[in-house]
Amino acid sequence: MTPPPSQPPPPGSNPASDSATDPRPGPGPLVVLFGATAGAMGPDLGSDETDLILLVWQVVEPRSRQVGTLHKSLVRAEAAALSPQCREASGLSADSLARAEPLDKVLQQFSQLVSGDVALLGGGPYMLCTDGQQLLRQVLHPEASRKNLVLPDTFFSFYDLRREFHVQHPSACPARELTVATMAQDLGLETDATEDDFGVWEVKTMVAVILHLLEGPSGQLFSKAEVVKQKYETGPCSRADVVDSETVVRARGLPWQSSDQDVARFFKGLNIARGGVALCLNAQGRRNGEALIRFVDSEQRDLALQRHKHHMGVRYIEVYKATGEEFVKIAGGTSLEVARFLSREDQVILRLRGLPFSAGPADVLGFLGPECPVTGGADGLLFVRHPDGRPTGDAFALFACEELAQAALCRHKGILGKRYIELFRSTAAEVQQVLNRYASSPLLPTLTAPLLPIPFPLAAGTGRDCVRLRGLPYTATIEDILSFLGEAAADIRPHGVHMVLNQQGRPSGDAFIQMTSAERALAAAQRCHKKVMKERYVEVVPCSTEEMSRVLMGGTLGRSGLSPPPCKLPCLSPPTYATFQATPTLIPTETAALYPSSALLPAARVPAAPTPVAYYPGPATQLYMNYTAYYPSPPVSPTTVGYLTTPPAALASASTSVLSQPGALVRMQGVPYTTGMKDLLSIFQAYQLAPDDYTSLMPVGDPPRTVLQAPKEWVCL
Repeated sequence: MTPPPSQPPPPGSNPASDSATDPRPGPGPLVVLFGATAGAMGPDLGSDETDLILLVWQVVEPRSRQVGTLHKSLVRAEAAALSPQCREASGLSADSLARAEPLDKVLQQFSQLVSGDVALLGGGPYMLCTDGQQLLRQVLHPEASRKNLVLPDTFFSFYDLRREFHVQHPSACPARELTVATMAQDLGLETDATEDDFGVWEVKTMVAVILHLLEGPSGQLFSKAEVVKQKYETGPCSRADVVDSETVVRARGLPWQSSDQDVARFFKGLNIARGGVALCLNAQGRRNGEALIRFVDSEQRDLALQRHKHHMGVRYIEVYKATGEEFVKIAGGTSLEVARFLSREDQVILRLRGLPFSAGPADVLGFLGPECPVTGGADGLLFVRHPDGRPTGDAFALFACEELAQAALCRHKGILGKRYIELFRSTAAEVQQVLNRYASSPLLPTLTAPLLPIPFPLAAGTGRDCVRLRGLPYTATIEDILSFLGEAAADIRPHGVHMVLNQQGRPSGDAFIQMTSAERALAAAQRCHKKVMKERYVEVVPCSTEEMSRVLMGGTLGRSGLSPPPCKLPCLSPPTYATFQATPTLIPTETAALYPSSALLPAARVPAAPTPVAYYPGPATQLYMNYTAYYPSPPVSPTTVGYLTTPPAALASASTSVLSQPGALVRMQGVPYTTGMKDLLSIFQAYQLAPDDYTSLMPVGDPPRTVLQAPKEWVCL
């Protein structure tokens, strides 16, 4: 079979010259693209979150050195207001933009025109080429994400002309500092200075730079394209990982219901590292509106910082620099169980909160139902437990796709047993944080050293020899109060300043002052009433010691009168503390082995005589004790404010505490953190003993909490 005759060459072609140039390898067609927004330009392009208003492009065939038709298209912007810089450089007006096509129509025209030009120049797949990365990463991708537009695949890879120029001319300035004008100047290219059409000069000059670069050694030119990730990849982070601090930012102000996918969408166009979104949790294990984001390189991080105060919905997000240590602290973990759970890639993680403590994998799988199967069945569930194995009521589940996860989210607040279950999206970093939080909590918190009894009495009386300060600034200190009272501070009794704390252990804005006499109290109230302290006026009114004691014990003193504290036990009155009798006690051996020796208080109370030393005014090293530390308002446990630790000599000489009968040491698990002394006493109100048989109450709590001595002895965990 004879081969078909060869076709004659087209008119005007030179086969010899074509054979010399065509075999030369090189990139495919390039689409030189330029764009502008209604706001900032140059290196700040896209930093002000303004819409795209202009696209200019031209196709270049590197192998044949041919160029296509230059196209220019205006884009209708939702906010038609132009910045002065843009109006001066472009010469555009709001009226001309109002007649333009929207972005989705312009992108359709772009694809059609580019495909036609590429076909005329020989065909083949084409790549975009831009001056820098801002146009695609900071403008097109974020705006398409805000408007829910799907960009063609050609917008997810491109060549950065500045980097290609820097490859062939490394002695020039850094790539991020180059511009079209400086590149043309370094190459000695003559440009058309008479071209005043905005965007056209830039595209023509970029085409000239590309053709000049192709004349030189082009082996490394246009060989490595910039890639924009289409999807955020989840994954675990180990505490052994070394994270570059130049790649991490902190985002603040996120909606509490936002997920890692929402954060990745906010940074659309920038490449986030695998598992690089770590949502931060507060002390209660709930999201606090902050996240740490790790990018693939420092250039992406710098672009992310330009999105400071961009919007996620109706909220603006603050973006700051962060360190690699902060990211590892939040996202890192060491648990092998968590590593195995997170080893499955491309999985959607949901968190289940509020599970019954008796719930197992079968219960959770049955709750979710067959319409939203968990990946791997029971292996796709991770239950969060305390170090001793007790369940916390939290669990994590893996789903293969967004559709299954969305179906599972429809079970939010569904009933399992007698409890409703909360479901919401989670992240690998949140899994690590929750597991680390519970794994680091001790089984039995240690206690501080025993405390001295109150070294001075609080005498009862109905005389109005006290004053109440109401409306204090929350930052007010003892020194501020003394300065506020002025000359009346000299009439304060020793240890006579008592700050009132709220239920969180913070200043409530109230304080009580014990004066030397009722006359001095009345004079201080008349002199200081509604004086200003730190831009707030403070009310100063006389009151009696009994009223002050009731408030410090948990009652309220309002304008309508005095309300007693919730606990009505007569033994809680501070003046009767000195009458308590010591009771010999005996601690069983098996019970004493559970607690350190410093956790058990001697029951003997030796009333101490008041120290005749005036603490007001005095140096800053003196301790101003306030009674709210000993008698907090309910339901707060005592704080460490105003406590004195027992000297080592007193501990050595103290006799061993014993209980009168075995089993008198009561251990209570599951007590709420907000439970106070009077709440515990109200539980045992039916089992009260005679006043002379009361010893002390000892709540055992977190390490910052301390021991409270009161009329009856119980040990509570």
